[in-house]
Amino acid sequence: MFGCECFYWNQVSELSWPEVQPEPKPFSLPSPLPKWPQGQGFSTGSINLREIEVIKITKFESVWNSNILREKSKGATFYKPVGIPDGFYCLGYYCQQNDRPLRGYVLAARDIKASKPEIVCDCDSILESPALRKPLNYSLIWSKKLQNYGSGYFWLPNPPEGYKAMGVVVTDKPEGPKLEDVRCVREDLTETCETFDLMLSTDSHSNNYPFQVWNTRPCTRGMFGRGVSVGTFISGTYLSSEDKLLDVACLKNLDSSLHAMPNLNQIHELIKNYGPTVYFHPDEDCLPSSVPWFFKHGALLYEDGKNKGEPIDYRGLNLPCGGENDGEYWIDLPTGDDARNNVKSGNLESAELYVHVKPALGGTFTDIAMWVFCPFNGPSTIKIGLVSIAMNKLGQHVGDWEHFTLRVSNFTGELWQMFFSQHSGGEWVDASNLEFIQGNKPIVYSSKHGHASFPHPGTYLQGSSKLGIGVRNDCAQSNFFVDSSTKYQIMAAEYIGDGVVAEPCWLQYMREWGPTVVYDSRSEVDKIIHLLPFFVRFSVENLFDLFPTELYGEEGPTGPKEKDNWLGDEIC
Repeated sequence: MFGCECFYWNQVSELSWPEVQPEPKPFSLPSPLPKWPQGQGFSTGSINLREIEVIKITKFESVWNSNILREKSKGATFYKPVGIPDGFYCLGYYCQQNDRPLRGYVLAARDIKASKPEIVCDCDSILESPALRKPLNYSLIWSKKLQNYGSGYFWLPNPPEGYKAMGVVVTDKPEGPKLEDVRCVREDLTETCETFDLMLSTDSHSNNYPFQVWNTRPCTRGMFGRGVSVGTFISGTYLSSEDKLLDVACLKNLDSSLHAMPNLNQIHELIKNYGPTVYFHPDEDCLPSSVPWFFKHGALLYEDGKNKGEPIDYRGLNLPCGGENDGEYWIDLPTGDDARNNVKSGNLESAELYVHVKPALGGTFTDIAMWVFCPFNGPSTIKIGLVSIAMNKLGQHVGDWEHFTLRVSNFTGELWQMFFSQHSGGEWVDASNLEFIQGNKPIVYSSKHGHASFPHPGTYLQGSSKLGIGVRNDCAQSNFFVDSSTKYQIMAAEYIGDGVVAEPCWLQYMREWGPTVVYDSRSEVDKIIHLLPFFVRFSVENLFDLFPTELYGEEGPTGPKEKDNWLGDEIC
């Protein structure tokens, strides 16, 4: 029977509110999905987590739409998943901001062993616990009445002992949800999760904390993470970014076979359909090349203590492999001026994308990380207000590895998100905010000289946007491009098994792809100090703080396998 004995905080008020933004319209990719090649469990619509089978629900019924934020309001809509097949159960509701197309999911679950009866002894200790159980009751977390716009009531399921709730339920009436509306999951089938991506935040009044709504994701992510995002949200008054002490959990994939991951034929088909076209700036003079081209045209391997570099075999067979970046070796350009300039320019004709395929979010998604190699990173352009100044050396270095990542749903094979790597940072972008050409192929814009990846053309400032001071990242379409759907090499897909994908020898080189660089940045910065208006004029030291530290000098960049995201998730 329903009960709400435990209350976190309940604020009920009647407010007159500005016009609510319309609910977002559904989004779909530009072209229908192809029929993927046959495989084990990829794109079958459901995924077996060993004791639980889950399906992705993308059809929703709006429960409440509210513009809570008083300034720069985006508003948010809360949805109940609908069309759940018989035998599957809702785990929580979905929330999305109103400033983007409707495109999300929540997982519904089925207990694979549900045919076995639940056996409970007289002392209520469970001898054989089902994977899913109804909540005992609900706690009313928060509620809001908006005159002319209805009311919203937020409820947290209170699970039985040994079980975890997966998300919050929302109603438009003060009567609580039915116990049948959601299921809680046995604790050993779950993992801890954290908050990310703030959906909604109210204004705080007097001593009250603002009410916030956050998406959730597994705390442990990456190639070996087994946490599965349910697609639900958490709400409350004491939440913060990446809060890990939550009253809800994520699912856990206990099926070590990861049967929903694509096989090699399916990977090739995914790249054929989703491989982005990478556009370089029309003024780019440091273009990409293939790694073998770089080696063939004079790249040298240096060893600490030796003055002369050694030519590198075009396959990288003579590179020291394995170990760690101990500073004992590095790669540099050829010594002759003509040869150096030739290699700095790159070779677009030979360029290809180097692909690493790996499980994400417990094998419910596939990450296709695509790496671009450029022999040289050109000097930066500094922006100070309305003035832009091209540097002579600041920011340039030998060997530049950049990447972007396609995240594909293993339920359907649908492109879900893309990660764009940008120097020491980056961003996830939903498929609804990508530019596409030739069907479902996204566009990637590579910034001039720095080769950072962006989803749209334009100028992106790295530094202090408030003061208009920083490093320019200029992106535009041009005749310089690489179509990764045809020009790629799969260099690693460990989950498929040993020997299926042959890793290139150079991938095992864990040292630096360029020498350590230290710039005389003071002399370059000194010449631009006088261009600053008096009221924003800084000391040289303070001006340094406005620019990325890698502009002033850095160790040579390492290859893909030395990056944190090789085994882990992307950085944000």
